[in-house]
Amino acid sequence: MSQSAVVHARIDQATKTATEKVLHTLGMTPTEAIRLFYRQIAIRKTFPLELHIPNTLTASVLEKSDMNQNIETFDTPADLYASWDK
Repeated sequence: MSQSAVVHARIDQATKTATEKVLHTLGMTPTEAIRLFYRQIAIRKTFPLELHIPNTLTASVLEKSDMNQNIETFDTPADLYASWDK
């Protein structure tokens, strides 16, 4: 199969760097990952990942955490578990 078609996409640098680190540990190049992703879509005739739209509460929590709001941290797993009983 000829590899002559081009796909061009822009993503933020942090996502690119983090993704390429994971791909490197898998021994895979970004081009190979994109080819695999596209091939799976073609074979399955659907998107190969399960995606969900978060409910209102989850969306709100995710948005706040992206802005570093209302984030709790714990020193140990035991501290985390203890917070559940409060």
